[in-house]
Amino acid sequence: MKSVQPYLTFRGNCQEALNFYQNCFGGEIKNKDTYEGKDIDIPGNYRNKLQHAELKGKGIHIMAYDASPDTPLTEGNQVQLSVDLESKEETDELFEKLSAGGQVVTQLQETSWKAYYGRLRDQYGVTWMLNYQMD
Repeated sequence: MKSVQPYLTFRGNCQEALNFYQNCFGGEIKNKDTYEGKDIDIPGNYRNKLQHAELKGKGIHIMAYDASPDTPLTEGNQVQLSVDLESKEETDELFEKLSAGGQVVTQLQETSWKAYYGRLRDQYGVTWMLNYQMD
């Protein structure tokens, strides 16, 4: 197996979310494709939404799209994205960026498994676990 990438689903704000994640992680938004010109039954005002896009950079590859308005979409906690970081400082910085406008679930703290760890739900409903292994 080469790798596994998350594919995130949004309701019309995929571009905004990818811009937010790009600000947090760096990288480049690539392979953008909208619903424009596609033979898909979708409202006209939704044609400029993203049917597919990717955020790629060092250590990051997130795929994402705007689900069509008639696709059921339930925000949930069945998937969490875990990020392993290289220092406490890097962990603090990313935690602060991702939690802006979101909700802290577990404050950053040293754990029994010798990690500096915290969990948050960002402003788009995605849950992130940030982990710096200290040993």
